[in-house]
Amino acid sequence: MEANESGFKVTQEQGAWVIRMWWPTGPITGGPQRITVEAADGSATRDVARGISTTVLRRLDLAAAMKLAEKAPELQQGMEEVTAKVEEAGSAAGLLLTNEGVSEPYLAMLASTYKTMADLGAQAPVPWLARLIGRRPETVKDHLKRARREGYLTTVAGKAGGELTEKTTQALAAFVNSEDSRN
Repeated sequence: MEANESGFKVTQEQGAWVIRMWWPTGPITGGPQRITVEAADGSATRDVARGISTTVLRRLDLAAAMKLAEKAPELQQGMEEVTAKVEEAGSAAGLLLTNEGVSEPYLAMLASTYKTMADLGAQAPVPWLARLIGRRPETVKDHLKRARREGYLTTVAGKAGGELTEKTTQALAAFVNSEDSRN
């Protein structure tokens, strides 16, 4: 494995071919974003002339490559930093809920934190978010449904997450500006 500031590259050899898989720096939430397949140095011309076969592609071990990339110390530090920021955002949403109820800033913060969790590949973002907010998962699900209904978060059929809307961006900016003016 090779790592630099832009990402991680894992290399595998399959017969006459070298396969390089690349992930950007940050949490690994799925397969690589780029795969290149090239003839290995010293490969027999007859093997290369036939081209890349489906057998070569089937033998590609994505699971092993992902496990290797996940162990990179640079990635671990990045994950800890991202997780701490998500935990902070979830706790902030919980404070908003306690202080203001199901308000516009709360729904915007809830939607934003939930989207970030889903984008990170969290297996169960709702229970994680519920723990941070201090409410039951069923309550958080209801609040997320309301956030979608009121236009803070789009729906992605069959998947966790969604996209933040302009309404969310504006609500978060207004909240941040009001906090800055109080300090």
